Amino acid sequence: MRRILILPAVLSLVWGLLAVLLPSAANAAACATAWNAGAVYTGGAVASHNGHNWTAKWWTQNETPGSADVWGDQGSCTGGGSGGTACSYPNWVAGQFYAVGSIVRYTDGNHYIAVHENPGYDPVISHWYWDPYTCSGGPTNPPDPSGFVVGQAQFDQMFPGRNSFYTYSGLVSALSAFPAFAKTGSDTVKKQEAAAFLANVGHETGGLVHIVEQNTANYPHYCDPNQSYGCPAGQAAYYGRGPIQLSWNFNYKAAGDALGLPLLTNPWLVQQDAAVAWKTALWYWMTQNGPGTMTAHNAMVNGRGFGETIRSINGSIECNGGNPAQVQSRINSYQRFAQILGVSPGGNLSC
Repeated sequence: MRRILILPAVLSLVWGLLAVLLPSAANAAACATAWNAGAVYTGGAVASHNGHNWTAKWWTQNETPGSADVWGDQGSCTGGGSGGTACSYPNWVAGQFYAVGSIVRYTDGNHYIAVHENPGYDPVISHWYWDPYTCSGGPTNPPDPSGFVVGQAQFDQMFPGRNSFYTYSGLVSALSAFPAFAKTGSDTVKKQEAAAFLANVGHETGGLVHIVEQNTANYPHYCDPNQSYGCPAGQAAYYGRGPIQLSWNFNYKAAGDALGLPLLTNPWLVQQDAAVAWKTALWYWMTQNGPGTMTAHNAMVNGRGFGETIRSINGSIECNGGNPAQVQSRINSYQRFAQILGVSPGGNLSC
């Protein structure tokens, strides 16, 4: 039988071709953290799914890699991608008691955290008892380029049912008007101020749901004709708008002058432009004492506590026994938001 002699050079060529045509698992990239349906991903975030790495082209949540245009396929991967045990929370069970802080996986694959103890109420129906929870199996809160201490995912977790008008991008855009907001003092103070601001505006708007004041009967009352500039937009034009429900012609005039916006003649800008709406709320927070003795910003950065911010916004209407239920509602939101940001709420919570 004849033997065929294969030269070493030929063998080398054959193996090289095979390596190109049949890439081995060893050459595949390592799998990133496994994609999580409940996590929020921003542009550039990487997650693995079904043996491939995927890159998010823009903001996404609950859009499966491979079936949504938001994800770009980066090729096959091996190993890793397990997401750890952080996402291994128990399935929700109807009728089972849940203490505050309990985290469950709902039937839709998303996670929820109990913010009030309950006897197993449905998380997607009983929003008073449950909030959406972003599982830590993915890049849930990538840093924002603005340096804001609240990330997109945390903002979404705070306001899962918010009106689409109140965008995170609008808030971040408004920050440039008041660079000291949530950037003064220690990291703890910065997060406490952000939590305090968002808790108060959330309270004022029913969880960032209402853009304008709901009681239309009040609309004509917010015009003070004794001001030299009067009410050029009309008697009933200066009703409450935006995250902190800016009202009265003199407040629209002062806010407009401070922000370089024609709010006295065009108060409707506050309900039409998210960035403008957020700026008016920050203007009040940063510059107005209201019925209190200091601005809400100074209350937080000077250690006076969350209770003093309530006084600056609603004074005796709520404080000193005026409406303890409303005060407690604000405190509850503040404590929950502080927990989301991973910071202690501090003392002096009530007024």
